[in-house]
Amino acid sequence: MSDKLLYEKSDNIVTLTLNDPDVRNAISDEDMISGLVEALHRINDDYDVRCVILTGAGTAFSSGGNVKKMQRHDGMFAGGVYNVRVGYLRGIQRIPLAMYELEVPIIAAVNGHAIGAGCDLACMCDIRIAGKSARFAESFVKLGIIPGDGGAWFLPRAVGLSNARLMAFTGEAFDAEQSLQMGLVSKVVDDDKLMDEARALAQRIAVNPAYGLRMAKRLLREGERSELQTLLDMSASMQAIAHQSEDHKEAVNAFVEKRKPVFKNR
Repeated sequence: MSDKLLYEKSDNIVTLTLNDPDVRNAISDEDMISGLVEALHRINDDYDVRCVILTGAGTAFSSGGNVKKMQRHDGMFAGGVYNVRVGYLRGIQRIPLAMYELEVPIIAAVNGHAIGAGCDLACMCDIRIAGKSARFAESFVKLGIIPGDGGAWFLPRAVGLSNARLMAFTGEAFDAEQSLQMGLVSKVVDDDKLMDEARALAQRIAVNPAYGLRMAKRLLREGERSELQTLLDMSASMQAIAHQSEDHKEAVNAFVEKRKPVFKNR
């Protein structure tokens, strides 16, 4: 695991911390990309994990691409047109693919600025909570480029087409309260309460059975692209599996007996 990405597991919750505060947690460098992708794959393989929190070290969530490396044509920005295209495909675009395939619910705890690809990374999460100092900007146009990390797919699904166009065409930053009004975040809290709020929400999610959470998330993802009949067929199959699980039986028994269920991921 890269030291640019901290991985902490407590009970059924994993906290991932982007850990490169010197560059405000830029996510275009290979160490950060590999660390994040490997962590997401690790979570998928660990059925004890029921929820994930993603946040940033220091005063920013993520500044997105490393602009100094853009200026030097270094790293994934090196070479001619073909090289840069491959740099994106084999570099930062591994993140949206891994985030999309993450089976576990993930909460973005946005501390400070989420700029460019950092804003898109927040949009790749299922739920976003912002500290009052948070700022969001789909700022690519300010640098004469476009969202090369999948932001044009994720952002409209988070804020709707009109607001996505507003953000992408102006490149302007929106504060936490504006982002709340746009639907980009679900809640705004004091900065010093951000992680407490994120953990409390994660705990509310993590009390539920792991398989049920994973299947529910998969169905929601499929619902973004499937026809109704296809989704209904898939739902029926998953429901049949869920009804045969020990955790379903435990949930029903606990409900009838008026006690807290004890789930065993079976």
